Amino acid sequence: VHGGAWAIPDECAKACVDGVKVAAQEGFSVLTRGGSALDAVEAAVRNLEDNTVFNARGATLNADGEVELDAIIMDGRTLASGAVSSVKNIANPVSLARAVMEKTDHMILTSRGANLFAESVGVASIPTEALVSAYERTEWEKHKNYATGVKEDFNSAHDTVGAVTVDCAGNVACATSTGGIRNKMAGRVGDSPVICGGYADNCSGAVSCTGHGESILKVTLARLIISHVEQKTVAEASQLSLQYMAERVHGAGGAILVSPSGRWAATFSTDRMAWAAVDREGLWYGLDPNERH
Repeated sequence: VHGGAWAIPDECAKACVDGVKVAAQEGFSVLTRGGSALDAVEAAVRNLEDNTVFNARGATLNADGEVELDAIIMDGRTLASGAVSSVKNIANPVSLARAVMEKTDHMILTSRGANLFAESVGVASIPTEALVSAYERTEWEKHKNYATGVKEDFNSAHDTVGAVTVDCAGNVACATSTGGIRNKMAGRVGDSPVICGGYADNCSGAVSCTGHGESILKVTLARLIISHVEQKTVAEASQLSLQYMAERVHGAGGAILVSPSGRWAATFSTDRMAWAAVDREGLWYGLDPNERH
């Protein structure tokens, strides 16, 4: 799992690392009980969405001071996926994304349509304030007068959350969820609900991306990483793709990747990325470059 690639401040660092460790263990416990890869990534991301440390439940605010959420989930066995974008007042957008995948003929529902669908399948809405942390409200007040359209600081708060896994049947899955970038225009949609922000295919692996959404979209980062997997290690595939994004569009971010054989990597080009992984050898986690505990 990852909790976002950005310049995580020291005062948030421990909480971010603790959060991803708990979420990784939550997803792994689903697998040990016989759950599917889809079940595991949904459980892990729901755990992260429920943690206000991250930019899902502790969502960033757009230029109008509103919360608009994006999420995707994808099944590597069938290539089925579901996503929601610019949805409001939903506690766990990743579960709504799974409902889109399993209960509609579509792949993405957005804005009012996504909320109407949520109502139709019995997903309860919650007050906007329940999605905004005190930290985010303070930061938004600080930055809300910045001119719209100024060049992005790729190390600012882009703490999208995500998970990837492979289950005992060899099926892979990915899920990604975000509140977007602070002070974004109303209606802005980044990479998270689009297949280039997350991708899963049993033939190659599963990826969840984080970072500057517009940059990730331009290079279709998740598919770019997957395209390197056959010739490179999982770490090399991620590193090469992030390097290309930096050189081609001057973007920064991170990614987690798992192969059908269980090889995994967590890589990033920002100052920090909170990540954690569970495999047969135990629990692994990190925050700073070249850090792995």
